[in-house]
Amino acid sequence: MTAFNVVRFHVKPGRDQEFLDAHARVKRDWQGMQHANLIKTGEHAYCIVGEWDDMEALAAGRPQMIATLDSFRDTLEDLGGGLGVTDPVSGPVVLELK
Repeated sequence: MTAFNVVRFHVKPGRDQEFLDAHARVKRDWQGMQHANLIKTGEHAYCIVGEWDDMEALAAGRPQMIATLDSFRDTLEDLGGGLGVTDPVSGPVVLELK
């Protein structure tokens, strides 16, 4: 069953373009990933949404996700509350609404 992962980021002031450029450089041929979109949710705030074949494919992609994060980690602010610089969630689709 299709799975999604969503990761929230807050970029340090003045580092937005660097953050976006790091994502633009990422290879887009990750096995099992159907789609990925980076959206701007507020001032210096972004969220990436990835669609995967299934949870196994998503889990297999985690090393690439971490390596990608490491390439721009220094552009991110700590989100507070013990989260660190990202707020990731993931899971399988349980109800397709459209």
